[in-house]
Amino acid sequence: MIAMTNSGRLTSVLLLVSIGEWKLADLATDFRVLLKSFILIVFLISADSAQSESASIRKMVDLFVSAYNDKNYDLIERQFSSQVKARVATQELRRFYDNLHTSSGKITSVGKPVFLDLYDAVAMYPVDFERGKMELIIALDEAGKIRGLEINERKLNTFRNKTNLILPFKADWIVEWGGDTPEQNYHQGISIVRFAFDFLKVDKNGKKYKSDGQTNEDYYGFGQEIVSPADGIVTDVINGVRDNVPGVVNNFADVGNMVMIRHLNGEVSVFAHLKFGSTLVKVGQKVEKGQTIGLCGNSGNSDEPHLHYQLQETNFPKRESTMKVFFEKITVKRNGKTEVKYDYSPVKGDIVGQDYLQD
Repeated sequence: MIAMTNSGRLTSVLLLVSIGEWKLADLATDFRVLLKSFILIVFLISADSAQSESASIRKMVDLFVSAYNDKNYDLIERQFSSQVKARVATQELRRFYDNLHTSSGKITSVGKPVFLDLYDAVAMYPVDFERGKMELIIALDEAGKIRGLEINERKLNTFRNKTNLILPFKADWIVEWGGDTPEQNYHQGISIVRFAFDFLKVDKNGKKYKSDGQTNEDYYGFGQEIVSPADGIVTDVINGVRDNVPGVVNNFADVGNMVMIRHLNGEVSVFAHLKFGSTLVKVGQKVEKGQTIGLCGNSGNSDEPHLHYQLQETNFPKRESTMKVFFEKITVKRNGKTEVKYDYSPVKGDIVGQDYLQD
């Protein structure tokens, strides 16, 4: 995606390489002197380019920060892959960097990275400018050149659920990912899923599977009932994505099998990675709190059977639409202690359930 200013607007053009075909999507967002919101993306994504944190990625980030602060834009441009260079106009990038300097100043610090599996494990770094907080997302190709670069304003919502929610499952499940920090929750680096949870069912010893976890059936959660956390109406259903073998993900259908339910006040629950063919509801159907809607699976961008759950403003994904979720009354097991918590938002490592319902 390239960014350019034009008549007071910031326009971005997304370039995606997918099986040899180019897809373009135009995005536009208001561009003002204080730069309320802006995006710079130069993304050319290849299907086989999974990255992990490495010295080369950090070295490139440090080089970018130094060159940006010194306004050495030629040095930045030399780091782009040949594909990016061929499609990004030098003057447009220079104009973008200059506008960024004017609105936000120099980069003063770079935080710890988060890895975005949704985008082939691209690394996201929180970045502080003199006049603002941003996020820098970067991906390198096999030659160590920049094949993807994004700069976004770090704009987190602060709202929470109004709907009274129970947990979307039965028995005890561990919070694999959940919380407000990148260390607790890798979703924090992805704006459309920022406050999501990943839940896995565990036994009384906190184990996720019975033996070696090599098959879906070995996981305690696979095939377990997923329930609606509140009354509502089903808005979206996907049911035809096959389950993955543990350790393998399907990036062509990220959410896998999925159900969305709009609750009475408009908030929407999203249940992703459900078991192939297991959804029990249809679009337009009314559901009640605690009603089974499908079974836990391992479909889509999932490497082991688990439930991805999030609550958002709409049934269409958009930036910063997810909200922090507080469950009305749950049991929480942690460090050998069990407590009943009210209006609680679980975090990574909590084993949560609703044992009190059986009393």
